Amino acid sequence: MNGPKVAVVILNWNGVKFLKKFLPSVIASTYANMEIIVADNASTDDSLLFLAVTYPHIKTIILNENFGFARGYNEALQQVQSDYYVLLNSDVEVAPNWLEPMVQLCETDDTIAACQPKILAYNHKDTFEYAGAAGGWIDRYGYPFSRGRVFDTCEKDKGQYNDATPVFWATGAALFIRTSDYHAMSGFDNFFFAHMEEIDLCWRLQQAGKKIYVCPQSTVYHVGGGTLPQGNTLKTFLNFRNNLIMLYKNLFWWQRIYIFPIRYALDTVTAVKGLVAGQTGYFWAICRSHWAFTAWLFCKQKQSIFPKHKKNKVNGMYAGSIVWAYFIQKKKLFTEIVKKD
Repeated sequence: MNGPKVAVVILNWNGVKFLKKFLPSVIASTYANMEIIVADNASTDDSLLFLAVTYPHIKTIILNENFGFARGYNEALQQVQSDYYVLLNSDVEVAPNWLEPMVQLCETDDTIAACQPKILAYNHKDTFEYAGAAGGWIDRYGYPFSRGRVFDTCEKDKGQYNDATPVFWATGAALFIRTSDYHAMSGFDNFFFAHMEEIDLCWRLQQAGKKIYVCPQSTVYHVGGGTLPQGNTLKTFLNFRNNLIMLYKNLFWWQRIYIFPIRYALDTVTAVKGLVAGQTGYFWAICRSHWAFTAWLFCKQKQSIFPKHKKNKVNGMYAGSIVWAYFIQKKKLFTEIVKKD
């Protein structure tokens, strides 16, 4: 077979409806040296029965409990031999030739550890999807955004982000990553369970001298919110808690001194705004996330993976505040906020 081996690993939890709908598109991929694997996170639906009856040739890895996204992939990928992994959500439709551009990109530069395709919305195929869009960025206070998606504003895809370029993070919905780099970083931080683990991994990779890219020549279509939909209080809790942990781990001590007070103030404003709007669950989820971060800080740090190196400068970090730019200056588009040199 020609080309490096690519293992497309779909982590599934009670997603039989997505497997039925989207697995055929993955099977139709034209890249020759590809293996498809479904890792099942202790599903209680008919996922495994469906796979056994309909696709007996597809390898399955059965995990004995729901380990979440982070540990679920860490456990599964210990059993997968390949040159590259693609960590693919079950609610993603792919184009037949989606793998070739990403393989070609990473094969031209061995310092590129990971990349992502262009992520468009499955139900609005001319619009960027929330989880990654055309490559992830982050601001100095830890708030993530993307080329083509800032907070809840998702742009139409007009070809404005069709350049393959370094970014801060690549989405976990369709993460193409070099196997050796994944394991060199010890994979995801198990403590995260779900949400922010791919951003944390990409940050650690960059601090180790690696690059993260977006490869818009590859396109996939993501439903989004398949496991934890937007507005879910557990999703809110995990996003805020894990983001604070990620910041603490990856910042220098002197950066924490001035960044964390501002970040706490911004989170407080966000929580109070939710309370005033009648979103009491959202308010309490943010409060609980801060209490959980404090517990991690004093009791559970040893359960997390810290970066082996730290760098002052990384790609895809916005020096200002995305909150200020979006809500105060009313800049809704990525190109209004991040100016080209």
